[in-house]
Amino acid sequence: MKIAVVGCGAMGSIYAALLASAGHEVIAIDRSADQVRAINERGLHVEGASGDRTVRLRASTDIPEEPVDLVIVAVKAGHVDTVRAQLSRLLAPQTLVLTIQNGLGSAQAVAEAVGAERLAVGIAGGFGAIRRGPADVFHNGMETIRIGAFDGLTEARLSPIIDAWSKAGFKTEFSSNIVAMQWEKLICNVAYSAPCTLTGLTVGEVMDDPDMGPVSRAAAAEAWSIGLANGVAIKVKDPVEHALAFGRSVRHAKPSMLQDHEQRRVSEIDVINGAVPREAAKVGLSAPVNMTLTHLVRQRERAFGGRE
Repeated sequence: MKIAVVGCGAMGSIYAALLASAGHEVIAIDRSADQVRAINERGLHVEGASGDRTVRLRASTDIPEEPVDLVIVAVKAGHVDTVRAQLSRLLAPQTLVLTIQNGLGSAQAVAEAVGAERLAVGIAGGFGAIRRGPADVFHNGMETIRIGAFDGLTEARLSPIIDAWSKAGFKTEFSSNIVAMQWEKLICNVAYSAPCTLTGLTVGEVMDDPDMGPVSRAAAAEAWSIGLANGVAIKVKDPVEHALAFGRSVRHAKPSMLQDHEQRRVSEIDVINGAVPREAAKVGLSAPVNMTLTHLVRQRERAFGGRE
C-alpha cells in the first residue's frame, strides 16, 4: 500500500515508521524543514513501547502531486485548515483518507475537503508520545487505534486499512460509532491535557496530586455528563475510572498540549477542554470545570504571544 502521512510530529512519526517497517511505501509530509531533512538524511527513529527502530522513508515539506492508496491526516486540529485544501494532490478515485486528531470537530473540515464518502476517522489511545528532536520520537505506551467511517464507508472498505495497521503492530479495532468513540477519548483528554499544561506535571503526577487530581477527575466526569446530555451513546459507565485507567497506562507521559506550551505554541485547547462547554451550550447546560481550565490555558497562550 502506498501511504502519505500528513503531519509527522510525535504521533505521525510513529504511524509512518511502523507502517513503513511493515513494508508499505510511506511518504512523510511535515512543515518542519528540520524534521524532513533529518528523516531524509538519517531515517526516522522511533523508540519505546513498539521497540527501537530507525526506518528509511521519503519525506517532504510540501504535499506532492502524487496519488496514494491511503492518506493519514495526523496534523494537530489547529493545522487542519492549513493542509486540507492541498489534500486533493494525493487523491485518486480509490484513495481513502484517515484523519486522526484529538478533540471534536476536525473530521468535518477534512470531509469537506476530500469528500465524506472516502473518509475514515481514527482515535489513538494510550501512546504518550514525545518528539525528542528531529526524526527522533519516544512513546511510553501503545494501546489502541480505533477506526470508523465518517459517513458512508462500509466496514468492508475499511478492512484493508485496519489490516494494514494491525500487521504494522498496532492494536486496531473497527468502531461502528465514531461519535461515541471521540467522546470516550475526549473524557480522557480533558482529564489530563489542561491540568498537566497548567502545572507542568506528567499524567501520573496529576493523578496523584491532592489538588489537581480532583480537578482532573471532575473534568472527566463533566465531559461524560455533557456527552450523554447530547444523546451520544457513550459506553463508559464510570468516567472517573475510565480516565484513571487511561492515565495508568501513560503515567510518565506529557500530553501534547503541555509539549506545545513548553515550545510556546498555541495548543488544541479549543477542541479538547474547550469543546465541552461548547457542546454543553447546545443543550442549555454549562461546563464550569472545563470552561475554567480552557480560560486559564488560553490566558497563558496570550501571555506568551500565542493568541491575540
